[in-house]
Amino acid sequence: MFDITSADSIIKFAKKLKGQTLRLACGEEIEKHGYKGKGNFGQILEKFYFGYEPNSDSEPDFKEAGIELKSTPLKTLKNGEYRSKERLVLNIINYLEVHQEDFENSSFWKKNAHLLLVFYLHDKDIEILDYLIKLVDAWQYPSEDLKIIKHDWESINQKIKDGKAHELSEGDTFYLGACTKGSTALKSYRNQPFNKAKAKQRAYSLKQGYVNHIIANIAQEETAVYGKIIERPEILEQVRTIEEIVILKFHPFYGKSAEQIEQELGLQLNQNAKSYFANLTNAILGLELGQKIEEFEKADIQVKTIRLKENNIPKEDISFPTFEYRELIETDWEDSDFKNILESKFFFVFYQFEGKNLILRKVKFWNMPYSDIIEAKNVWVEIVKTVSNGKIVKEVTKKGVRKTYFPKKTENRVSHVRPHAKNAADTHELPIADKLTGLTEYTKHCFWLNASYVKDEIYLK
Repeated sequence: MFDITSADSIIKFAKKLKGQTLRLACGEEIEKHGYKGKGNFGQILEKFYFGYEPNSDSEPDFKEAGIELKSTPLKTLKNGEYRSKERLVLNIINYLEVHQEDFENSSFWKKNAHLLLVFYLHDKDIEILDYLIKLVDAWQYPSEDLKIIKHDWESINQKIKDGKAHELSEGDTFYLGACTKGSTALKSYRNQPFNKAKAKQRAYSLKQGYVNHIIANIAQEETAVYGKIIERPEILEQVRTIEEIVILKFHPFYGKSAEQIEQELGLQLNQNAKSYFANLTNAILGLELGQKIEEFEKADIQVKTIRLKENNIPKEDISFPTFEYRELIETDWEDSDFKNILESKFFFVFYQFEGKNLILRKVKFWNMPYSDIIEAKNVWVEIVKTVSNGKIVKEVTKKGVRKTYFPKKTENRVSHVRPHAKNAADTHELPIADKLTGLTEYTKHCFWLNASYVKDEIYLK
């Protein structure tokens, strides 16, 4: 077994799990586990391998050694590398108490300062006891990450102190998020101390991008494709936030054309290439062309380059990835891809046309306000209803153009749905055949942010 007072002993015992399944590691006794629900892999692991009863104590799982055990699923990419299937959920945020804490003595830090991570390969086609455990190791936060995580924790706490626990969003922060925890039912809402409005129960979580960073470290994957904005942690002490560091790098180029910026940075880029603006952004940030921005990847930040017309309206609406119709109606709002996107943190780079030249106007970190997320939710509700009822096509014109019931730009201030496909034959399967046409597949569609919304609520604010 292991010594419960020794971190090294616990970690060494845990590492024996690598390459095994719960069934192999725990023996016949495990067949009687009886655990049901989303977190049962972790519960089985705790009881049948480490020998303690699963609990929701505020102390770490191995309190004598100060170690918290977490298990989380992996997926495999086509190149064989592992990636996190989801964010890593930590402890529940107690709105009524956390506002009295500071970071160093917080329940979050006491519980999560030293993590023992067990990553297993998720496979929906096999029993949970046969999931293969691929990576096992301890994790403590590097100093530059810890500074950002501390600032994230303080940002979450400040929102609770401001009576806005019900407006918390994962887009508020960088590496440490406040994710929803529990069903959409009223029973998962909680009182908050400085506002009578009930707040959805939330938990601290490490964002999926940050978990991928941990996985790459444990698996010792090549990280040369990443470039750091913050090479020296002490920079974070001179300048309060990562946002300020990034924005200051762009300031000297405000009012200059893309071509001028290229010249000043000694670049010769292909202006017709899809990667043109990404390369320009990298160069401004002091990174090599083609490198991923490590801090942005860890924080799941979505970088969007926007080209504005002379009237300040973006040349195009902003598209998101296409959705699968079947998945759309089988997923509730809280777990939907659309909500996850809307709760992301974005980094906008705004260029404006002056004749044929594109002038850098400003950059901005942004996440959607709570009230706008609720407004955009109406678009999601509408399309789920449309697809579920099999009432997609309203009419087919004489020219063969299909008019749909999907939410239009004129019907919602924030968002709309329209095609995002190579052509009409580029389709996804429908869960229910369309009643008017009998189609069982339909052209790929996605959610879009309205250009007018981007102008009014992001660029001009």
